[in-house]
Amino acid sequence: MDAELMLQLYYDMVLGRMFDERVVQIHARGLIPGSVFPGIGEEATFVGAVRALNRDDYMVSCHRGHAHNLAKGTDAKRLLAEILGKVTGCCQGRIGAYAIADATCNNLGGHQVLSDGFTVAVGAALAQKRLKTGRIVLAFFGDGASSLGTFHECLNLSSLWRLPVVWVCNNDLYSMSTRFDHMSAVENVADRASAYNMPGLVVDGNDVSKVYAAVSQARLQALSGEGPTLIECKTYRHRGHSASDLRRYRPEDEVEVWLQRDPIAQFERLLRERGILDDRRVEQIASESRKCVDEAEEFAINSPEPPPEAGAQLIFCSSEVI
Repeated sequence: MDAELMLQLYYDMVLGRMFDERVVQIHARGLIPGSVFPGIGEEATFVGAVRALNRDDYMVSCHRGHAHNLAKGTDAKRLLAEILGKVTGCCQGRIGAYAIADATCNNLGGHQVLSDGFTVAVGAALAQKRLKTGRIVLAFFGDGASSLGTFHECLNLSSLWRLPVVWVCNNDLYSMSTRFDHMSAVENVADRASAYNMPGLVVDGNDVSKVYAAVSQARLQALSGEGPTLIECKTYRHRGHSASDLRRYRPEDEVEVWLQRDPIAQFERLLRERGILDDRRVEQIASESRKCVDEAEEFAINSPEPPPEAGAQLIFCSSEVI
C-alpha cells in the first residue's frame, strides 16, 4: 500500500470511531429511537474490507458500527439523519440505526433478521455473474450469525455456483453476551469453509492492512471465476452489544488486553514509524473528522421527521415503477 492509501485507511478509521462515539452520546440524550450498536474497536475490519472494493462493487452491511457505511461512500449527514429517523436520511428515516442501505454507493444494507443478509448477498452475486458486470458482493456478518441455517445454505450455493462474493465475518468473540467458544463446535468460523470447498482465512481483524490484503486477494479470485472466499476477522468490540449493554459478562482482564490492541492506535504507530504520520497530521485528521461529525449532528438534529402518511408509502410498487 502506498502512503496515500494508508492515510485514507487511517482517516476512515478515525472518522468511523468518532461517528460511533457521537451516536452513543446522542442516544444517551434520548434522541434516537430504539437502540444503537456501536462498532467501536472493530474499525480495521470494516474499513480494510470496504477499501479493498471498487466504488461500484456491492456491499451487504450489518448492524455493527457505521464505519463501513462511511468508507463505502455514504454521506455522514445523511447517515446520521437516518439513524435519528429523519426524512433527510439515506432511507428517508424509515430504517433507523439498524439496517441502513444506500443505493448511491451500492450498499444493499443490513437486515433486521441477521441471517437474511446471506440470502441477499447470494442473490446479488448471482445477478453480477449472469449480467457479467465485473462487480463482486462483499457480505459482512458476525460470529453469532454463522450458527444460523442460512449461513450454511448460502455458503454452499455461493461455492456451488462459483459466485463473485466475499464473505467477511467480524468475529468479536461474543454473540450478544454469549462467547463464541460456548456456541461453536469449531475453533474458527473460517474452518467451516472447507465443508463448502472454498478458501477459509483467519486474519487479525485489528490490523487494517492485513484485512485489506485478504479482501483484495479474495476479490480478484472472485472476479476470475474462482468463486467465494470466507474471511474471518478476529476483532473485539470495546463496548457491549448495544449502547445500553454494560458488558458485565466479560472479564476485565480480557477487555484490558484487547484495549491494548486498539486498531487505530496500532496503525497510527506503524504510520509514525514509516514517517507518514506526525503530531501535526494526526491532529489535522482528528480535527477534520470532528468537524465532519459536528456538521452531521447539526444537520440531522435540525432535519424534519417524516410525516405520518409516510408510514403507508413505498410499501407497494406499481407496474410503472417496476
